[in-house]
Amino acid sequence: MQMKQYSTREAAEKLGLHLVTIQTYIAEGKIPAPPLLKVGKGKLRIWTDEDIENVRKILPTIANGRKTRYSKLREKQKAQAQSPVPRKPKKEK
Repeated sequence: MQMKQYSTREAAEKLGLHLVTIQTYIAEGKIPAPPLLKVGKGKLRIWTDEDIENVRKILPTIANGRKTRYSKLREKQKAQAQSPVPRKPKKEK
């Protein structure tokens, strides 16, 4: 019996993610990339149901960029609040 194969776009759809999100996660090494298949002059990733399920298990452990960004911003604001910036005294007229 032949296993069903999906393109990256179809895999993203099955995972409920955008194609660019999947590509970004692969590029950053957050999820394992399925093997590349050379088709003509292009290259294509072929996903199986097993690959998609593995990624589905990994997704909850990936930090959401927005949450990470805002938590870093809050840490930076806390650090700034702890060390006040010295200011020049106002000149009287």
